[in-house]
Amino acid sequence: MSISSSLDQLHSKVIQNRWMRYFAIFNRIALAAGFLPAGWVKIIGERFTDLHNDQPMGHYLEALHHTGYYYTFIGVLQVAAAVLLLIPRTALLGALLYFPIILNITILSFAVRFEGSLLTAPMMVLANLYLLCWDFDKLKFIFPFYRPANQSDLPNHKTLSKKFPALFFAGVFATIVLYVLFITNVYNIMPRNTLPDCVTQCDDSSNPSACEDFCDCIHNQGQPLDKCLDKYKKAIKDTSRTK
Repeated sequence: MSISSSLDQLHSKVIQNRWMRYFAIFNRIALAAGFLPAGWVKIIGERFTDLHNDQPMGHYLEALHHTGYYYTFIGVLQVAAAVLLLIPRTALLGALLYFPIILNITILSFAVRFEGSLLTAPMMVLANLYLLCWDFDKLKFIFPFYRPANQSDLPNHKTLSKKFPALFFAGVFATIVLYVLFITNVYNIMPRNTLPDCVTQCDDSSNPSACEDFCDCIHNQGQPLDKCLDKYKKAIKDTSRTK
């Protein structure tokens, strides 16, 4: 059986499951709820957060806030994507518009180690991908490997299946748990949102002084994250050499 036929059969089976449909609706509403307030703030011209300008994400958001109608344009796109997701007929268009925006936010969150969206943004990417896969039958024709399947090969479901997809939702739960464990252990130091929050992680550091210098570099001196990290890593290396 070809890849195309296998994907067609899998998709046909999934969309005929009542619980999977509920999950698609949940994802649409959740993603829309994430973008509506964020987009509206930009449309009315308000700053998105009250982060200090010296914080890495604060640097970015302050600069973004001063880009004029570009800032408003992003807000319009976010609200448009959210509204389109809430309308069943335009949900696919909303998912397509939503994806590059949330993917950009995810990469940005990792780049500046912003705790405010390090957990939520990647989860929103996965939810968005689920919605794109949900409409595979509309998107499949753009894939170079796709070959139309014989209709006789597809399952013919006259009614929705009520069988609970326990394995799928167990996988969703496991993915969330594993990602939380990953994101809470991948970085040995974070800029955090404020200086006091940043300093709290220094008690568990192998070099508390270097950690405090890192926090000062970020929040008081307003230096770029990479520069502060280089100083911190150098101090940690020097400490390990003297032991």
